[in-house]
Amino acid sequence: MATASASGMGGVAGEREDEAYYLEPATIPGDPESDQEINYEEVHIDDDEALIQYEGDEDLNMAVQILKEASTDKDLQKGRLTPPPIPEATLTYRPEVVDDFVRNFLVKNNMWRTLDSFQHEWYELKHKGKLSSSDMGTVPDVYIKNSQLDHENQYLKQELERFKEAAAGAKDNFIKMRKERDFHRMHHRRVVQEKNTLIDNLTKLRKHYDSYEPALQHLKKKYETAMREKMLSKLERDRALGQVSGLQATLKSVNNIRSDSAMHIPEGGRITGKLSKTPDALTRVDSTLGGTQQRLYESRKSELASAKPNTLDPMDVANIKLPRNADDTPWPKDKGFNPDLAKVIAPSAHLTRVGGFRLTHTFQAHELPVSSMALHPKEDLLVTTSDDRTWKMWQIPTGDIAMTGEGHSEWLSGCDFSYDGERLATCSGDSTVKIWSFEEGRCVHTFAEHQFAVWAVSYHHSGHFVASSSVDNTVKVWDLNSLRCRQTLRGHRDSVNSVQFLSYSNTLCSSSADKTVSLWDARTALCAQTFYGHMHSVNDATFNIRGETIASCDSNGVVKLWDVRTVSPIKTIEVGPYPCNKAAFDPGCSVLALTSSDGGIKMIDLESDKVLSLSGHEDTVQSCVFSREGDYLMSGSSDCTVRIWS
Repeated sequence: MATASASGMGGVAGEREDEAYYLEPATIPGDPESDQEINYEEVHIDDDEALIQYEGDEDLNMAVQILKEASTDKDLQKGRLTPPPIPEATLTYRPEVVDDFVRNFLVKNNMWRTLDSFQHEWYELKHKGKLSSSDMGTVPDVYIKNSQLDHENQYLKQELERFKEAAAGAKDNFIKMRKERDFHRMHHRRVVQEKNTLIDNLTKLRKHYDSYEPALQHLKKKYETAMREKMLSKLERDRALGQVSGLQATLKSVNNIRSDSAMHIPEGGRITGKLSKTPDALTRVDSTLGGTQQRLYESRKSELASAKPNTLDPMDVANIKLPRNADDTPWPKDKGFNPDLAKVIAPSAHLTRVGGFRLTHTFQAHELPVSSMALHPKEDLLVTTSDDRTWKMWQIPTGDIAMTGEGHSEWLSGCDFSYDGERLATCSGDSTVKIWSFEEGRCVHTFAEHQFAVWAVSYHHSGHFVASSSVDNTVKVWDLNSLRCRQTLRGHRDSVNSVQFLSYSNTLCSSSADKTVSLWDARTALCAQTFYGHMHSVNDATFNIRGETIASCDSNGVVKLWDVRTVSPIKTIEVGPYPCNKAAFDPGCSVLALTSSDGGIKMIDLESDKVLSLSGHEDTVQSCVFSREGDYLMSGSSDCTVRIWS
């Protein structure tokens, strides 16, 4: 076996002298021309990264070096060897020479002229060779250390001053924070004491109120029992009064029949025969009449006595129409005079123009939707009706409740004050109309001749008549003295949704679901005029204060203005598509307010037809009314609230 020493390996032996490599001859068994007896092993390229193809001649030393590097990399990857340590960086200190030291000293002290002289003389001597190497050497360490210490001393002094200032500021902040801590600690202790006191008080109040609960339950039961008995008593009283009224009416009819038979009055209701103008003749005729007829003829006799000769015909007395019921109230004459016209505010002086309203007050009025409202004619009082079967009276604009009325068995739909403000009429889904007296503090009468729900009521200016409109397609006029229905106005073909008396007149205006608006003479129950033009159910129709214009609104948001004098339409304004439920003129007759099912109130300037919406309600707005001066507007909604706009 031949061997080769490590010295023959060239550079490889120089790198690592402790390793030696030997070359040994090998003999391949078998036929060299046959490959059947040779065992081949598969070499994976991924596992042996040292097999690299080189162009040109192969160098044995290079191959050995590559194998060592490959094995070393594998050992590093497997964690067998640790990588060599990274050498630390060293900083070589170069001492400062004398000339640089002098220059730095002069620059530091701003000695520029001396620096120029020094440099001029230094370089001159240097070039002439008059400076020795010792003169051009480095500065001794003691000077450098002194300079460094001087710089460090100055820096430390500056730092000392800065730290002193910071310490003084920290001391002030510490004192301030300590004071604040003491203050907050004291405040916290006080709050804790107050909290404990409040907890004790709440505990005592809870125990106190718990003791009230049984008493309240007992009082509530007694109250319910008393209210039930009161209602039963009212029902019994109303029944008894009805019986008494029937008996009185029967007796009066019997007396009238007797008096008619004594006077030979025919069926037409006129007195037969001629009467003399003399008081004696009147007295003779009056002696055969009943009490009511006696009063009528006494009034007629006083008129005859004050009249001029030959100005009255004797048949005038005989042609007097006797009322059908002795207690019926005679219809007042239409004088054509409206004292409210003096209250009309000129448009130029009207403060509540379309864009001038803002929401100022809101209060919860009922537990269920507010259906209608009415303003007291003299006081700042507002009455609201609701689906909760009650009506309430409120002080405006504070919203303080003044009175509550209960009695209807279904939802309330309308209300109206008498002109003197002493009575209130309400209507309901129970088909009744109730008259409430504020002086007596109760319901004084109930009219129950409608067949279906009653939508609206309106007082006559005399205070003796109330008109009501109903789902039974009729309008009824009630006499508050004889307590009976005086007229039934028939003509509409569908539900009559609203009714209103023209102020100081016997004229009625009604609107209906048959898409018409009608004018009636309440004395004769005749329809004077019908306005056509709406394409949907008319929900409301109202007069302005002058009585010359009617505003009607329908379920499609269409508003029409009608001229009462010429019986013709004035204009049409669309504010839909949501239904309009109620219309109200302002006292200046220049602004029309409309309540809408979209939760808003449409304000229309009748001069420019400008429309502005007031938003604030959360549900359908059912009713609205202006104040007497027109400085604010009140609205009621299905969100159970009343809102005031001013």
